[in-house]
Amino acid sequence: MAQVSVRYIVDDVDAAITFYTRHLGFTLELHPAASFAILSRGDLRLLLSAPSGPGGTSQPMPDGRRPEAGGWNRIQLHIDDLNGLVETLRSAGARFRNDIVSGIGGKQILLEDHAGNHIEQFEPLRT
Repeated sequence: MAQVSVRYIVDDVDAAITFYTRHLGFTLELHPAASFAILSRGDLRLLLSAPSGPGGTSQPMPDGRRPEAGGWNRIQLHIDDLNGLVETLRSAGARFRNDIVSGIGGKQILLEDHAGNHIEQFEPLRT
C-alpha cells in the first residue's frame, strides 16, 4: 500500500506530537520548526501544521479566511479492543465527541486531539 498523508491544523504542534505519539502509536519523523511536524503510523503520515508561521498552510485563502483547527474531517485508526482503548484514553484525560456507537461495519468513537481534530477509533466487526 502506498503511503498516505493527512494534514491537521493544530494550535500547539508540541502538544499534538505528545498526544499522537503517547496515546495513538505514532512515531515522530520530522520536527523542523515549531509550526510543523511529520508523524507516521504504518503507511499513514500525519502532517501537523500550526495556523500561523512561515509555511504555506498558514496562508489566508483568497476570500481572507485563515486555516483553523478542528472540524469534522478525520483519520480512522483500526483498533482491536475499542472498549479497552477508550477506558485507557479516558483515564489519561482524553476528550471524546461522542460515546461508542455501533454501525453495520463495527463500532466507533470520535476522539479529539488538543485542537479539536477528530481521530475515529474503529473496531471492525469480527467475522
